[in-house]
Amino acid sequence: MRSVDRNRRRVRRDVPKAGVASDASSGTFLPPSTFSPEVARTLDRMFNAWMAGYSMGLDPRVFALVALDWWVKLSWSPGTHARLTEKAIRKCFQLSALSIQSLIDREAPPAIEPLPQDHRFDYAGWRKPPFNLMSQSFLLAQQWWANATTGVPALSERRKDIMNFVVRQFLDVMSPSNSLVTNPEVLDATVRERGQNLLRGYENWKDDWRRLVAGREAAGMDRFRPGRDVAITPGKVVFRNHLMELIQYTPSTSQVYAEPVLIVPAWIMKY
Repeated sequence: MRSVDRNRRRVRRDVPKAGVASDASSGTFLPPSTFSPEVARTLDRMFNAWMAGYSMGLDPRVFALVALDWWVKLSWSPGTHARLTEKAIRKCFQLSALSIQSLIDREAPPAIEPLPQDHRFDYAGWRKPPFNLMSQSFLLAQQWWANATTGVPALSERRKDIMNFVVRQFLDVMSPSNSLVTNPEVLDATVRERGQNLLRGYENWKDDWRRLVAGREAAGMDRFRPGRDVAITPGKVVFRNHLMELIQYTPSTSQVYAEPVLIVPAWIMKY
């Protein structure tokens, strides 16, 4: 009986636990795996870094998932869908009425005004046909998409912000102010300068392209040297590491506060 019990215990020790992979049996036939967790993570980082070069540092998966979530929840909200459909029809009628008014009065009032910070259509030529219809159709579409991206109640606020931001960037690219043939201000400048403005723009584009390919800094960056042209207030660096410098500026007044003010500039969109 003792020998039988010892054999049973030996068998139990040789059987691997459930859910735990054992490479002992496969080591005789296959070489060791080269894809360890560290190697896999390194390859993932290399691939993500390569993709970031083409997506300008943005994760393309984020917007795909957000757009899918927006579309699914919008299709599952019949009331919101009906409201957006009504808004689209009303904006089509507004644009149609403006086009009819423009045939009678070339200075017809616009159907929609741009946002206060939007100065793309300040030029007087945008208020004359056919450019007024181009700008008005763009502004009406922009307003509709703002309602469509932020008006889905089941969508989280964070995803509304992402959806609204990406759609707004895409619409800005498609703005009639970005095209030569649909921008009256550029057309008037081209006629006035006999095309010299286009030649200057072409030369600037070639210079920017050469600098980008060669890895050189953008034109004009030599006019923004820290300590010479910007950040010229007298002071000294009191702390420095591999990420930042802490600068203590010299007071410029006779009286100062007892406690200093720490100013942290933006880490992106710098000079």
